[in-house]
Amino acid sequence: MTSVPSSLDRQRGQIIRELACVTRRAGEELHGTAEITPEMHVPGTDILRTSVLATWADIVAGLLASLVMGPRVPVTLELDVNLYRPAPSAGTVHAVGKVVKVGRSVFVAEFEFSIDAAPIAVGAASFMVAPNPDVQLPPTLTIELPPTPDRLPVPLAERARCERLSPGKVVLPHSIEALNASDTINGGLIALAAEEAVLSLAPGDTLSFLGLRYLLGARVGPIIASARLHEGLGRVELRDTGNDNRLTTLATARTFGR
Repeated sequence: MTSVPSSLDRQRGQIIRELACVTRRAGEELHGTAEITPEMHVPGTDILRTSVLATWADIVAGLLASLVMGPRVPVTLELDVNLYRPAPSAGTVHAVGKVVKVGRSVFVAEFEFSIDAAPIAVGAASFMVAPNPDVQLPPTLTIELPPTPDRLPVPLAERARCERLSPGKVVLPHSIEALNASDTINGGLIALAAEEAVLSLAPGDTLSFLGLRYLLGARVGPIIASARLHEGLGRVELRDTGNDNRLTTLATARTFGR
């Protein structure tokens, strides 16, 4: 008997799908493409968010990890994105993901981003399997994501209900639309909260670097991101207030300092 996905299943991860990353295999690599839209810009600028690049990187690298770790769910341990210059405002971003290491417990991939063959960013990500063996990838999972009509209807932070509470402090609520396959808040939206916390201390600026260390899955929420910034270098703690205020993620960021 064929099972029919529930409305909750269809909503899960919807925000990430609206970033519309399309992927295809190319030999040992995984290639991705995505169109920049104004809803992906840093507030007050016409520049693509670094957290959007981090989300696309997590998709490409995570799909590569699923080939090795499936049917277990891969979870992100670390991810970093380094930009050569402020990201563009429009165009089609091309991503190339490559396997770096397949270990007994950790998988590592690297990625490059470009527009019209001009490099814009590089980075790497590492993964482990989700601790709960009952969490499994769907049997129909494919690493080739097809085009989707879904697009962000409003700016990304507004869509995720990621709100700046005060300079250096941001709240990201729990939502079924924000969850990944392991039922935790998607790492790309954690990256968004970290970016917002830093940029709330540097209005009009953008990030040249964003690095994240995922320590614990954000299961309950809301997540509070608290940042401090000194001479363009930011440090962010993200805590799950609904789970005894446990530290879920540490992030480091650097601004372009325009």
